Amino acid sequence: MPLDQSFSGRSYPSASKYEVSREKIREFADAIGDPNPLYRDREAARAAGHPDVLAPPTFVTIINLAAINTIVADPELGLDYSRMVHGSQSFGHRRPVYAGDVLELTTHIEKIMTRAGNDFIDLRAEIADAGGAPVCTTRAQLVVRGEDA
Repeated sequence: MPLDQSFSGRSYPSASKYEVSREKIREFADAIGDPNPLYRDREAARAAGHPDVLAPPTFVTIINLAAINTIVADPELGLDYSRMVHGSQSFGHRRPVYAGDVLELTTHIEKIMTRAGNDFIDLRAEIADAGGAPVCTTRAQLVVRGEDA
């Protein structure tokens, strides 16, 4: 069943706020195998000019993935998760993410299209801090294989 193209242009406001902690940053750095002390040591981060421990650039995946899963799980969209693969992901940072940040995101379905029997859904998430200032824009493309693929 093809995706409901009328979902193009829909926005999904943040369901909650995410408080970035030093521990979550360290866990994420461990998971990606990055030993950078700026991700682990507050004093090293401060010595490098940062206000606190710095998060790796892809850290926002933690909150972005939850928002994507909310969209994917919407039964009206008609997405069969068992046929979905992640096509692409990008991050456009306006500033780094630090321990202590409180982040919110709004996710947008930019476009849904069908090509060669497969559905493509382009998503954008705008991530902002507690004051509403932009932090990062993420983009993802999901590919849903057609029934004949």
